[in-house]
Amino acid sequence: MRKNFGVKTWLYPMPVFIVAAYDENGVPNAMNAAWGGVYTDDMIGICLSEGHKTTKNILATRAFTVSMATADKVAECDYVGIVSGNKVPDKFTRAGFTAVKSEFVNAPIIAELPMTLECELVSYDEETCHMVGRIVNVSADERILTPDGKIDITLLQPIIYDTINKDYLTIGPKVGNAFADGKKVK
Repeated sequence: MRKNFGVKTWLYPMPVFIVAAYDENGVPNAMNAAWGGVYTDDMIGICLSEGHKTTKNILATRAFTVSMATADKVAECDYVGIVSGNKVPDKFTRAGFTAVKSEFVNAPIIAELPMTLECELVSYDEETCHMVGRIVNVSADERILTPDGKIDITLLQPIIYDTINKDYLTIGPKVGNAFADGKKVK
């Protein structure tokens, strides 16, 4: 038997993104955003309300970065989600984050988070809070790369958000091989 819950925004896994942008004076800000994902081959979609300082910065500069929140930086990543940049102008620094200017867009890369999507703003709908960004580069710190230069998710240790229980979790062990295990089914 199944239990019905009605309309809920429950979907797993829900990635935890740290979205960062500069303001008009080049001061970085970041926020925690869990409602987003791949939109098309080279675009990301995120739901960001208009009142966030980071959203205002993105609309002004037309650029932003999206880093994967990681297990070793849970407190820092949660902090930028519970503190408003509108009220605490130095929350980026207070979180212990260091900004490195992207080579590709006018937005900060957070040095402490090892994987980042560097994006140009494509569109923003104020009514739905839906933001779309074109990914112009993905950068990763060498410490999370395999010997053959690929990103190793076990070294990255991205966290996911459990919206039902309000928990952060890590991704578990490998359970199969994509585009291969299904061939066993007859």
